[in-house]
Amino acid sequence: MEWSTVYDWLLSHGVRILIIILVSIALYIALRRLVPLALKHTIKVKGQKAEEELEKRIKTLSRIFVDAGAVIIVVAAVFMILAEVGIDITPYLAGLGIAGLAIGFGAQSLVKDIIGGIFIIIEDQYNVGDVVQIAGIAGIVEAINLRRTVLRDLDGIVHFIPNGESGVASNFTREWSRVNLNISVAYGTDLDHAISVINRVCAEMAHEPYWKELILKTPEVLRVDNLGDSGIDIKILGDTKPIRQWETKGEIRKRIKKAFDVEGIEIPWPHTKVYFGSPEPPRAPTEAPAPPVPPREALPPDEEEGE
Repeated sequence: MEWSTVYDWLLSHGVRILIIILVSIALYIALRRLVPLALKHTIKVKGQKAEEELEKRIKTLSRIFVDAGAVIIVVAAVFMILAEVGIDITPYLAGLGIAGLAIGFGAQSLVKDIIGGIFIIIEDQYNVGDVVQIAGIAGIVEAINLRRTVLRDLDGIVHFIPNGESGVASNFTREWSRVNLNISVAYGTDLDHAISVINRVCAEMAHEPYWKELILKTPEVLRVDNLGDSGIDIKILGDTKPIRQWETKGEIRKRIKKAFDVEGIEIPWPHTKVYFGSPEPPRAPTEAPAPPVPPREALPPDEEEGE
């Protein structure tokens, strides 16, 4: 092969291949930038959501659409380059169709996962950044696509859950979260006084600048929830911004403990009573009394001691 032939080929086909690659890269960059903007405009028009929920929804859908678009761009670019090189792509297209049928018949679990992923996205069950429980595993959603959901639990373990096996999905951080907390006090406690202290602590906390931004509804005592083995449980309820309920509950516990120490209110703990020995069993009420013992001086002379 002469250099002139190679030069002519590069000048014609090589330039076209370079253009295909550059156009593909440009399309991918444009996709990454335009999709979030388009989604933000569309979702704002169609629904009234909190800003944090909106950002999570946009982030989730952007990843899915950009990944799907990237696959389409890469496949199209590869076929165009093959055609430019002179390779007939018709057999490959036919083989791709046959492979699709094989996947449809043989990979039923994959099809199930994809269908499940479509429903998760359409129904907006959860988004990236939500805390959910799926297939018995609780954690924060790190990624979602049509095939699987990635969760990271509190221990830092990453779980990959196929969308077809998600079953019931519980979202702990959808639009708002709830403080649901029980505080125990000893049985000798004045309940009215303890309830007033709890409500005062929660109200003071809700008016502080930091917590005021996180608490949507001031936590307060709902009821006396249970008469337990060691103490009386008082239930506290309140609403917070998404994913902030655990931070809020921890602060409430700390402040109530300090307030109870000042007010002399006891927080109970399990008690055990131990008895050593066994007392004489009580006499049955129908049992006849024992006959009286005659006095010593009334005994006959022959029964006196020493005779």
